[in-house]
Amino acid sequence: METLILGWYILVATDSPLLVGLLGALRFSGTLTAPIVGVIADRMSRKLMLVVLRAGAGLSALALLILAVTDLIQPWHVFAIASISGMLRPADNVLRQSLIADTVPRNLLMNASGLARTTQDTARIVGALLGAILLSRLGLGWAYVGVTIFYSLSVLMALGISSVRSNISVKHVNPFTEMKQGVRYMVDSSVIQPIMFLAFLVNATAFPLTNGLLPVVAHDIYQHDENGLALMVAVFAIGALVGSLLMAAVVNSRRPERFMMITMVVWYVLLILFAQTDSNAIGLPLLALIGASISFCMVSMSVVLMTFTKFEMRGRVMGIRMLAVYGLPMGLVIGGWLIEQYGVPFTITGYAIVGLIALVFSVLKWPKLITGFSAEERG
Repeated sequence: METLILGWYILVATDSPLLVGLLGALRFSGTLTAPIVGVIADRMSRKLMLVVLRAGAGLSALALLILAVTDLIQPWHVFAIASISGMLRPADNVLRQSLIADTVPRNLLMNASGLARTTQDTARIVGALLGAILLSRLGLGWAYVGVTIFYSLSVLMALGISSVRSNISVKHVNPFTEMKQGVRYMVDSSVIQPIMFLAFLVNATAFPLTNGLLPVVAHDIYQHDENGLALMVAVFAIGALVGSLLMAAVVNSRRPERFMMITMVVWYVLLILFAQTDSNAIGLPLLALIGASISFCMVSMSVVLMTFTKFEMRGRVMGIRMLAVYGLPMGLVIGGWLIEQYGVPFTITGYAIVGLIALVFSVLKWPKLITGFSAEERG
């Protein structure tokens, strides 16, 4: 809901794709702090941390709600509050993924990760449609009433999570020392190195379309209003939901790294095809397929990371992995500028071609991404 509502508000208020991209980038402003969050998550209750972070995000939404209903809101308010809530979002991702790995047996991790992603995809569908309806019919203030209510519900639900602690006794040292231990653990791992590179790659070159720049595509290419944008987001999310359901119920690859690589190539090819059309009849089905390929790829990537990481290192690894997400704000800002200069088709196609070339080089450097990692390399 926030992505659609705020992205559309900034686009209409400023008519600047660059500022839309900047807003999307600010949603990930806390990425650099994620490694420290990972260290803390290995020291204390991950459930408690999640509750606190969700409450903080709810307070940020409440601040925007007050500004909107009092008719005081300005674009700079949105950027300022987005910066604050963006400090919390990456930490939220670290904790959720760690909790999944903590509570599910390794042999069910692929299915559990797919199931967890279905909740995100379902929320994206509901959020897009509900956000557009509230925004177009009742205005920004009422739209943010909905956002604030959902954050409040998420805090209440997080209270029901079972706390999980390792049976392994770990002696904690200085937090920065522990973070360096996590970095060293990842550098020494022949599995985690390439996964980190690929995570950065897709965030920088593949995710910008659907994680921030879609309002520009809807406005400039398809001539849609906010309801048309909501339809595009919902179709994309339906495709992602179908992909997540398949991962949860059907797919159980013994080589998730190979499956990840195949679906990543498909993802980039679909982006190139999507960039060449302005027809709803073609573009919407392609968006759905892009959503499905993202689910296949990202669930597989998470499974590889969680499978090959020791329990006592999991928070740190997932925290440092979030640094790869920093590719997304970079991709959003650069993408917004490129769209202003050269247009949407050039930008999306160029990003996808760069991604495919980088994939070729990654396979040459780490051939086990295709041949598969050995059992001895597991954490």
